[in-house]
Amino acid sequence: MDQDRKRKIRLVVALTAAVLLAVALVYTSFSAGTEAREPSEVLAAGPSSETYQLTGEVKDYKRDGADLEFDITDREGGEALPVAYSGVVPDPFREGREVIVTGRLDESGTFMAEKDSLITKCPSKFADEAAADPEHVVIEQ
Repeated sequence: MDQDRKRKIRLVVALTAAVLLAVALVYTSFSAGTEAREPSEVLAAGPSSETYQLTGEVKDYKRDGADLEFDITDREGGEALPVAYSGVVPDPFREGREVIVTGRLDESGTFMAEKDSLITKCPSKFADEAAADPEHVVIEQ
C-alpha cells in the first residue's frame, strides 16, 4: 500500500473518532441536566424517591445551628412546601429571595434537601424597572 493511501485512511479514522467523541460529549451534556421544578409541580407529583431541583421563593424560615427549615412557594405565590435543609447557607439567603435546592419529597410532605445543595439566586437591580416598562430598560453605567 502506498503512503498517500495510508495517510488518507488514518485521517478518515481520526476524524471519525473525533466526531463520535464530540457527539457523545454533547449527548451526555444535555442528558445530565435537570430542569428545576416549582413547589406546585413537586406537590402534584407526590412523594417519590426521585431527586428534583426545586426552585421558588423563600417564605418563613427557622434556623437551628446547622439545620434550616423554610417554606418555599412558586414565584407567583400559592401553596407553601416545607423544606428541611442542613449545610452551608449562602449569605444572601432571606425571606423573599429565590433559591434552588436539590432533594426529594418524603411521605410527610416535606422536601428533604441534600446537604450543601442550597443556591440563592441574586435579584437583578433592573428587575423592577423591566417589569414596569418592558419596552424600555435603562442600563446605568
